Amino acid sequence: MKIGFIGLGNMGGGMAANIMKAGYPLTVNDVRREAAKPLLDQGASWADTPKVLAETSDIVFASLPGPPEVETVATGKDGIIEGMRPDSVFIDLTSNSPTLVRHLYGVFKDKGAHMMDAPVSGGVPGARTGKLAVMVGGDEAIFQRCKPVLDAIGDKVTYTGEIGCGSVCKLVHNCILYSMQAVFAEGFTLGVKAGVDPKTLWQVISDGAVGRMVYLSTVLPGTYFRGRFDPPNFALRLAFKDVGLATSLARELDVPMAIANQTLQEMMAAMNRGWGDRDSRVAMLLQEERAGGVEVRVPDTKI
Repeated sequence: MKIGFIGLGNMGGGMAANIMKAGYPLTVNDVRREAAKPLLDQGASWADTPKVLAETSDIVFASLPGPPEVETVATGKDGIIEGMRPDSVFIDLTSNSPTLVRHLYGVFKDKGAHMMDAPVSGGVPGARTGKLAVMVGGDEAIFQRCKPVLDAIGDKVTYTGEIGCGSVCKLVHNCILYSMQAVFAEGFTLGVKAGVDPKTLWQVISDGAVGRMVYLSTVLPGTYFRGRFDPPNFALRLAFKDVGLATSLARELDVPMAIANQTLQEMMAAMNRGWGDRDSRVAMLLQEERAGGVEVRVPDTKI
């Protein structure tokens, strides 16, 4: 199986190198030929354009900055689509727009080729070591065909559903990640201004439920995903009290806590529903209402 790889930056260069290490013949392309030099020195071939690369590849990967670059490389002049052969596969590793991905899927399908979106998470170290989460959307049969190559890129390769689902997963993941970053900034500045050494604060948070990932591994599956909020594991009224004390301390110390205060307001709204003695995760139902009655539930048999 011949592989083409477009985009050899910090992420793409590491992923392409791991494909070569897995023994696949590799052809590469980048707007900067010098970015390809380490791979060319190891035996990769160079293609002057994405079109030429696609003409000799069974699978074409692209790892690019964003939607405009993907659209240009995929369907612009001398783009991938011009060189795709029937039944070949284009896999977009970029953090991309699901809308664009779904549009491009139709364009490639009309050409008799396939497309999958497969954004990754794990950063530059993960790209170099092959320790990436790969979130793949597209036709499941094509996913199974390409999985051995995807396994060369990441150690956690997940089929997420139809085309675009991989991109949705990546955007949700990063939105949660950077929202957490803002929450961490609020919490750490409050703790340090209140007199706790930052290393000590880091240690106790690491040792607690946050650091042990209890929320993802136990709490959400046991309550929210099942829609089970009674009897409570930790009552909403107690959680409301704790967040209230934290935001009160922040006011004493003049520490802005925009997200924590929004959280307190959310919990107050849930308290006003009479939910104080239910599990604290019951407050998450308010967002389901605002989203148009979406229910985030997982059957017991799948948990």
